[in-house]
Amino acid sequence: MKNQLLLIILGLALWSGPLLSQNAQIDPERLAILQQQKSYRTQAITGEAPQIDGRLNDPAWLSVDWGTDFVQLVPEEGKAPSQETAFKILYDEKFLYLGFRCFDDEPDKIVRRLSRRDGFEGDWVEVNIDSYNDKRSAFSFTISAAGVKGDEFISNNGTNWDESWNPIWFTATGIDSLGWTAEIKIPLSQIRYGEKEEHEWGLQFTRRDFRTGVRNVWQYIPRTSSNWVSEFGRLEGLKGIKPQKQIEIQPYVVAEIESFEAEAENPFATGKDQGLNVGLDGKIGVTGDLTLDFTINPDFGQVEADPGAINLDGFQIFFAERRPFFIENRNLFDYQVTNSEAGGGFTSDNLFYSRRIGRSPHGNPNLRDGEFMDIPNNTTILGAAKFSGKTKSGTGIAILESVTAKEFAQIEGSSGSREEIVEPLTNYFVSRVTQDFNEGQTVIGGMFTAAQRDLRETNLNYLHKSAFTGGLDFIHYWKERTYYLSANAIYSKVNGSQEAIQNTQTSFEHYFQRPDANYLSVDPNATSLLGTGGTVNLGKQNGNFIFQTGVTWRSPELETNDLGFLLNTDEVNQYLWAGYRINEPFSIFNSFAINVNQWYRWDFGGENLYQAWNTNLHAQFKNFWSAGMGLTYEGKDISNTDLRGGAALRRSPGVALWGYFNSDQRKKVYLNISGNLARGFEADEAKTVQASSISVGLTAQPTNAFSLSVRPRWSSFKRKAQFVSNLGQINGENRYVVGQIDQKTLSMTIRLNYNITPNLTIQYYGQPFISKGQYTNFADVSNSMSKNFNERFVAFDNSNIQFDGTTYAVDEDLDGQTDFNFSDPDFNFMQWRSNLVARWEYVPGSELFLVWTQRSNANGDPTQDLLPSLENGLFSRKAHNIFLVKWTYRFLL
Repeated sequence: MKNQLLLIILGLALWSGPLLSQNAQIDPERLAILQQQKSYRTQAITGEAPQIDGRLNDPAWLSVDWGTDFVQLVPEEGKAPSQETAFKILYDEKFLYLGFRCFDDEPDKIVRRLSRRDGFEGDWVEVNIDSYNDKRSAFSFTISAAGVKGDEFISNNGTNWDESWNPIWFTATGIDSLGWTAEIKIPLSQIRYGEKEEHEWGLQFTRRDFRTGVRNVWQYIPRTSSNWVSEFGRLEGLKGIKPQKQIEIQPYVVAEIESFEAEAENPFATGKDQGLNVGLDGKIGVTGDLTLDFTINPDFGQVEADPGAINLDGFQIFFAERRPFFIENRNLFDYQVTNSEAGGGFTSDNLFYSRRIGRSPHGNPNLRDGEFMDIPNNTTILGAAKFSGKTKSGTGIAILESVTAKEFAQIEGSSGSREEIVEPLTNYFVSRVTQDFNEGQTVIGGMFTAAQRDLRETNLNYLHKSAFTGGLDFIHYWKERTYYLSANAIYSKVNGSQEAIQNTQTSFEHYFQRPDANYLSVDPNATSLLGTGGTVNLGKQNGNFIFQTGVTWRSPELETNDLGFLLNTDEVNQYLWAGYRINEPFSIFNSFAINVNQWYRWDFGGENLYQAWNTNLHAQFKNFWSAGMGLTYEGKDISNTDLRGGAALRRSPGVALWGYFNSDQRKKVYLNISGNLARGFEADEAKTVQASSISVGLTAQPTNAFSLSVRPRWSSFKRKAQFVSNLGQINGENRYVVGQIDQKTLSMTIRLNYNITPNLTIQYYGQPFISKGQYTNFADVSNSMSKNFNERFVAFDNSNIQFDGTTYAVDEDLDGQTDFNFSDPDFNFMQWRSNLVARWEYVPGSELFLVWTQRSNANGDPTQDLLPSLENGLFSRKAHNIFLVKWTYRFLL
């Protein structure tokens, strides 16, 4: 029945697409013309270079022709644009110059919204340059009518746009009776290319008319195509330019003052602190296409706080990287183990997770009575270097080396002072190599990482002494890059003491001690662990109908969390995603898409753990509002981790419904709403799980310089069998307690942006967060895999369980003696995070920051309502305030 349901949903998707697609197709003759590759011929400047003032009146511009013939891509693909766009390109031995003329019949209506760099607000025009000419990567420069810059590094043929790339370049814009104009001056040192007498680069332009929602491109690329860089037009005529081996040095100085709530008798919590820090970032052009980046004592304090989160299922929470050194060129170090269009928790697994470098220390010393401790929040990064780029032969190279310091906790007490090591001296190494063949239609790559700790003279032998991972991968495209086959295989090896390896075997990601896993066993004498994983994908990415199917696996022994991110092991996942998309306007729609998904999971013992199916719809309407919804049915769900090392636990089957709505984001005020509703059910026990959430975002932009967004989110989660405690062995039997949880979570994210100029901005971010959970109806797990919900558990009643305010005591045989006890699992966690940042880029690449950071954590009464808890438990206490000034200057040598 379940397989029949999948076939019916898939058939509906295939059938409904052609039925809905009653739109006019592009005339075949016009399509043939549009698909011809365009070219533009530039030439070197022979006289004075243009002044970058946005006026296009310099004599140098007269020496080259205008590039024109843009075509509409959105919303009416293939049509002639209602507003013409033209460009010119010049160059000299150091710079590339671009001039844009964006015609507009109503210049007074040009939208000139200000934003911070990479804001992409209002009207803008963009150039993409494939200077490697590898058909896979490009450098993108965007300039808005308000003069705001945007820059991104494009990789994977347009599927990855990295906004963290921040080169130095110069621009100016202007408005006149014909529309608006822009001039751009790009140092050749900021892009990468090989050494040739005459270059041919890939070239593409895009223009957005914000008020009409129209996007025009120079080189036509169908919206049904997932190709981008490989389909660019050509830039010709670049003669005699030499690769630039520029050196950039950027020192910084940070002065910081902290104030926080003082603690009586605690010498480390006096209520105030201050510090001064200096460091250096640098970039050396080793060749024209390979760069060495380095940092000495990097400053990672100026980052936005992580959002509040509580995860009851035990899995790690993935937080995005925000530190400048690591986010720049991060795509070059990416080794995602599974790229699944169907989604799934396993898609977060990566051999390199940069937040492992400089993480909080592992150690947490035990304090004696009357002692206080000062422990670093993060491990000091003594230095780091990256060597990366791509050669003219199509070889991509990325190498990272970093060393973090030995860290100590300072301990003070009545018996004196002492210190204890909480993190050893550690070396991290990451390398990634790729090789393109046949203009990027086949790519082969590999990766190797190593984390090595100096555990001598430490009490940290529970850590791995060394951890290595490696992987090989390839992807091949055929039939004009419409179809692809990709595969990778990875391995890991960790080494350490018997204690360290036993800790790994029994950790959440592995649980070798599970009593029903007869294919696993804990080896207490092991000093190393070797594991494997991998993925195979087959897909179609071009056309109206697209799909992907694949298989991915993680052996029970795989361990990559020393330097990577690994959510879980002992899994083989099979998935399928198929979609039909209509990108041409029809009826009331600008675009429409329908998708189906399917997932199956097994463990390495052959047990089928999971079966689920999904269908979802997405539409943009002709008024530029959009909406979508999806329905998921979980037919089977067995967890090997719910009982934290115990036997597998059968979960209830269920359904989940989700949806979203967005109003027209071109307006001064727009709204977006999203929500979901989930139910777990069984024949004799309705609603074993109830989950719901709603998030409402309201954004207002009353002026071009000011915007405000507020997004409250509320969620409720109820489950009748939520893990509470692993009691260990009682009378020779492993015992586990579950309970019925009622969890409520409320948060609100506030963002404020005031842009005085494109280079002088003020930004505010704040988020109060509270989550509380109350447990009732505690039960003992009796038969975890029973198909009958009630047979899985034996409930405690008032006669055999007592609560003293902090601990539950259970007297199973009613003999008046406590047989076991467990702590009260109720919680009420509150958090406040905020940043106020004033940023001034006083010259390109050099910045001054004024920052105020405020944070506070608290635990409250779980019986109290959410809002009173925030007021009484969080906002009534003194917050931790940090004020800092950061100055940088970028020297070009």
